[in-house]
Amino acid sequence: MHTAVNLWPLLGIAVVVAGFLLRAHPVLVVVAACGVTGAAAAMAPLQLLETLGSAFVKTRNLPLILLLPLAAIGLLERFGLKEYAQARIARVRSATAGRLLTVYLLARETAAAFGLTSLGGHPNMVRPLVAPMAEAAAEAAARQRGGRLDEAQRLRIRAMSAATDNVGLFFGEDIFVAFGAIVLMQTILRAEGIEVDPLHMALWGIPTAVTAFVVHAWNLRRLDARLRREMAR
Repeated sequence: MHTAVNLWPLLGIAVVVAGFLLRAHPVLVVVAACGVTGAAAAMAPLQLLETLGSAFVKTRNLPLILLLPLAAIGLLERFGLKEYAQARIARVRSATAGRLLTVYLLARETAAAFGLTSLGGHPNMVRPLVAPMAEAAAEAAARQRGGRLDEAQRLRIRAMSAATDNVGLFFGEDIFVAFGAIVLMQTILRAEGIEVDPLHMALWGIPTAVTAFVVHAWNLRRLDARLRREMAR
């Protein structure tokens, strides 16, 4: 016989969605979602408070782990990391925003393929280094043509820098055999009676990663061409 599954605890997901749509405080949203889920699951109030307390104790060091790297990056940027990176890349006459981001895309995707997903990211790599260097390369190319970048062009370069990091990470980590998504797919397929080798699944991610690299590298090439056209005008 099939036992009935209580779906009412899923109301907590609706509370999270509604809270973020209303731009409520994240902590209040999470606590409210926990309360609704616990009430729907018929948890006793003391048991619910005990569960919340245990979860808090287990994760209380997580904000410290996340904030310490940001503080270090902030100090480096305060003492001239951004200006130094811009000055160094401006000396390379052949550098352009598209070429620089293509090199970063290759490095990011290759590192993610070996499981090194932390060697990059928006706050610790794109914001302090990659985006300023791409802007400096584009600015140097613009000065050679007697022009300068406007605000819209700078924002476009920053957006493309963030997109490059996303593409490199997303498609590169699919090649890593111990990636969580591959383990999840193997577990689901095994539950359905289908045995699949994780290494075989990871190898099938290589064509997709190569295609993503080619497509995004072409988009970066188009970025350089668009900047040249705008400078010519």
